[in-house]
Amino acid sequence: MKVLVIGGAGYIGSHVVKELMSKGHKVTVFDNLSSGLMQNLFPENDFIPGNILHADDLDAAFSRGFDAFIHLAAFKAAGESMIKPEKYSINNINGTLNILNAAVSHGCMNMVFSSSAAVFGEPQYLPLDEEHPKNPENYYGFTKLKIEEFMGWYEKLKGLHFAALRYFNAAGYDPEGVLYGLERNPANLLPVLMEAACGKREKVCIFGKDYPTRDGTCIRDYIHVTDLAKAHVLALEYIAEKKSSLTLNLGTGNGITVTEMLEASRKITGKEIKAEYTDRRPGDPAQLTATSELARKTLGWEPKFSDIDTLISTTWAAYRKYFGI
Repeated sequence: MKVLVIGGAGYIGSHVVKELMSKGHKVTVFDNLSSGLMQNLFPENDFIPGNILHADDLDAAFSRGFDAFIHLAAFKAAGESMIKPEKYSINNINGTLNILNAAVSHGCMNMVFSSSAAVFGEPQYLPLDEEHPKNPENYYGFTKLKIEEFMGWYEKLKGLHFAALRYFNAAGYDPEGVLYGLERNPANLLPVLMEAACGKREKVCIFGKDYPTRDGTCIRDYIHVTDLAKAHVLALEYIAEKKSSLTLNLGTGNGITVTEMLEASRKITGKEIKAEYTDRRPGDPAQLTATSELARKTLGWEPKFSDIDTLISTTWAAYRKYFGI
């Protein structure tokens, strides 16, 4: 298939592009490089510099003719979304509507959307399945839920086939070491730990040590970015073949605590990694895990790289290669 990957120069997007290429698909990347990197582009692929807020950019891109597209161009910082909701409204909602309108006007009716388990909000039970009530606790999660609803309407009204993939924490790097472009200003735990290991950050702050978990720190469900990339491609191939839509959770169902991630990072990197335990952050649930049973049954997807050692070792390898350590 000819596939347009919107946001394909980013962290997750570049891994999705690599997986698409390995399956023989012809890929074009559309990106404004606000967070994506030229380093993440493959010379075999066409690159279209463009902005999802500019309808003309999208119209010109889709006019090239594609069988499918993958949307990975939403802003994703939950905390920032509560301070700057207008930024997330404009980019995530307006930008996605621009994408949908351009796609259907050019007959590109197969879409994979990188959604989020943030659509669920505070868990009523664990692990989260697809039927769990949706009540986002941050504006970022709200925008993702609205986009899922927009896709549902475009399916009814325009015949769009979509896959919405929900997950919590993308982590790790390409196990083959081809991709090692680092995220700018990372806020997620594992990159922060790696920055401390590299000496780029003095210490790591751990928010809360009195949660009702096995060591008092929060539990989160981490998915290796390569496993996520494989899920995106499997979902794309499924909807293109079946001509039907999918909404799936992607998780291991097994969480890792913050302290477990810290201790394993110290062991694998051989670095001290200074850490300071501080007060809880408002709105942080004690535990978040998701089941991917439906993805296993529907797509045959299995997370193969999402164990704690592989998550950390592949990330450490990327940081070492990037900084020449």
